[in-house]
Amino acid sequence: MSFAADKLQRNLIGEKVRQARHKSKPKITQTDLLARLAVRGIELEKTSVSKIEAKTRPVTDIELIAIADALGVSILWLLGKE
Repeated sequence: MSFAADKLQRNLIGEKVRQARHKSKPKITQTDLLARLAVRGIELEKTSVSKIEAKTRPVTDIELIAIADALGVSILWLLGKE
């Protein structure tokens, strides 16, 4: 996939965030993820997780690290590199 292929895509991790939430036992809801991020010092709007998963919201490097930690997955996995 080229980076210019989909200019509407604002992040690379959206689908992986959704996969990680759903494969967790028990499943992690979007609200659960927001709470886990808040504990890690990342305060997001209520709609942010759905926007990240829809790839319509960019993700900062700080958010990427916190999301990986909150979901118990690696940054490389979120980025589709492992």
